[in-house]
Amino acid sequence: MANNIRRVKVSDIDLKERVVDIRRVTKVTKGGRTFSFSAIVVVGNEKDIVGFGQGKAGEVNTAISKAVEQAKKNLIKVIVHKGTIPHEQEARFCGAHVVIRPASGGTGVKAGNAMRAVLESAGITDVLASSKASSNPHNVVKATFKALTLLRDVRSIAQQRGISIEKVFNG
Repeated sequence: MANNIRRVKVSDIDLKERVVDIRRVTKVTKGGRTFSFSAIVVVGNEKDIVGFGQGKAGEVNTAISKAVEQAKKNLIKVIVHKGTIPHEQEARFCGAHVVIRPASGGTGVKAGNAMRAVLESAGITDVLASSKASSNPHNVVKATFKALTLLRDVRSIAQQRGISIEKVFNG
C-alpha cells in the first residue's frame, strides 16, 4: 500500500488554503484551565495536488499558520480523470467511514463540509461522497485522504495484472 502514495514538492505550486475546523481546546492544570486553539487546514492547487495539516497554538492565527505549514509537508498527487475520480473508493479512519463515487459532468461536489474542502482542493469537480459513522472533521478529512491515496489509474492496474491497457477495459 505504501507504493500508492505519491508525494509532491512545494517548490513553485500555487496552493490555496481552506480552514476546515477550528476548536478551542482546554488543558486542565494544577493552576486552572489553559485554553488554546486547534485548527485543521486543507491546501491544494485545485488541479491534482492536495494536503492537510493540523496546528495548535494559543491564538487562532498562529494555529492556522502552523496547520498550513504542516499541510505543505503532507502533499499528495490525486488521480483526477475529467473532473472526477476513476473508480469508487471506501476508506476508514478511526470512527469515520467515507465513500466517494465518480459522477457525470455537471453533477458538482455532493459532499459534507470537511469532505468538500478536500475534494475541491484536489480539483475534483464532479463526485458523490458520503460520510458515515463519525462526523468529527479531523477523522473525516483523514479518511478522505486515505480514500484518495488508494485510487489507482488504468496504467497501474494494467501493470499490476500484467496485461495491456485495452484488456483492462475489455475484460
